[in-house]
Amino acid sequence: MKTFYSGGDKLSKELKNFYGDEINYSTIMKLFRKKDVKLNGKRVGGDIQTAPHDLIEAYFDGTVRPIREIYKDENVLVVYKPDGISSEEFFAKIQGAYPAAAFIHRLDRNTDGIMIFALSPAAETELLKGFKDRTFDKYYLAEVFGTPKADRATMTAYLKKDAEKALVKISDKPAPSYEKIVTEYEVLKRTAETAVLKVKLVTGKTHQIRAHLAFLNLPIIGDGKYGNEKINRKFKAKTQRLTAKSLTLHFDENSPLFYLDGKTFCCEEGVKRLIKTYNI
Repeated sequence: MKTFYSGGDKLSKELKNFYGDEINYSTIMKLFRKKDVKLNGKRVGGDIQTAPHDLIEAYFDGTVRPIREIYKDENVLVVYKPDGISSEEFFAKIQGAYPAAAFIHRLDRNTDGIMIFALSPAAETELLKGFKDRTFDKYYLAEVFGTPKADRATMTAYLKKDAEKALVKISDKPAPSYEKIVTEYEVLKRTAETAVLKVKLVTGKTHQIRAHLAFLNLPIIGDGKYGNEKINRKFKAKTQRLTAKSLTLHFDENSPLFYLDGKTFCCEEGVKRLIKTYNI
């Protein structure tokens, strides 16, 4: 079963937007006939209008999309994670194809891009240590509404996680239960209303990029949690336009993964629309 929130279109269009090429019109109608779709907890037997933020539950996992392998050796596996799937769900799919894979880090459900998995116990230890110690360089591409004044900036703020509401809060001053966050950005392209940013996670907290940019009045287009619904509708964006673009590894000379020191892994799939639109 998949769950997601509506943008306010007809239910059939919401399903098509969410699943993309994984679903067709006849399959959507079949789901309606079997009442395999719920809207706000109630089963739906036909195509109806939804409202923004309606909860949609569909008993359809989509067609089996092949795993897009970027790099693999005896220790590590680097792949492209599509949006619309949680990291935990994606890991289950990875384990089906690579039984030795170990879970290392997360991306938000609707953030696509680079993910790395360990294929050996030694690699698991080294990769977990690298993410914990922040010795890896993680870069994202984000399309935001608004245009930053500076072409480059290092931004510092403080973040508090609200587990019950599954969101985070940002403050520009230290406060109890708030953790310091640091986010760097570089403007790649600007328009009158938007910008494409190359973002580096210096710290790596839950929803950090999305919440931090929104706090700075630069909401990511398509972000239903920290963004602006009016802006999202204007740009017909159903999911946040945020891609984990690249990952650079760094290891000590005595590390069993030292042969990967300085190695950068990149993906292109999730940024093709930005490249085409902005000629990056």
